[in-house]
Amino acid sequence: MALLGKGVAAIWHNVAPEFQADYNHWHCHEHVPERVGIPGFLRGRRYVAIEGEPEFFHFYETDGLDTLTSTAYLERLNNPTEWTRRVGVNIKDNNRTLSQVATSIGIGGGAAILTGRLQAAPGQDAALSNWLSNEVLPSLVGQPGIVAGHLLQGDHASSATETAEKAMRDRPDDVADWVLFLEAIEVEPLDPLWKGGALSEASLMQHGATRAALGTYRLHYALSNEDLG
Repeated sequence: MALLGKGVAAIWHNVAPEFQADYNHWHCHEHVPERVGIPGFLRGRRYVAIEGEPEFFHFYETDGLDTLTSTAYLERLNNPTEWTRRVGVNIKDNNRTLSQVATSIGIGGGAAILTGRLQAAPGQDAALSNWLSNEVLPSLVGQPGIVAGHLLQGDHASSATETAEKAMRDRPDDVADWVLFLEAIEVEPLDPLWKGGALSEASLMQHGATRAALGTYRLHYALSNEDLG
């Protein structure tokens, strides 16, 4: 399986340009190492938009969904560092979905990623997930330039837990029903898929989605728990 575990925290947000230098430094030197040091967290990856909104995207692979509601994780969320507090008030438009892995195929990871935040029409979760898991992702992964594909099922109850970090944000987090990732060595193989192809908003809506927020991102930084020693 391309993802390291069965749980994922997927997060998108914006940071105003004047705060981005501090944000980038904090994210690489404090935030991701802090998160990846929590028991059950396996790897963190951060990206910046090629074409999409919000501008920043990052996700954490974990042993399972229960890691994302664990005492150790909530302890960090409810006791943010001074640096986190300084940066946190400048994070806007937060989308954060705690999820479990429904499908993960491929080997390794790519430098570019297509992400989708999907809402399913009432009664269409099974149809949408079956189509993506059994038809679309298997047909795409292994095509030239495409190395991995993942479908995650959002858990609204886990994502709704209130914490001190959430209280710093400008509004409640958006939460997706399903999260889609498609990884490639560069962005060119991904663009046709969401611009009129199998993963376009129109195609996704034909197969059970009522909303599909799509975009492409390039890798900024990655850290696994093994890197921490």
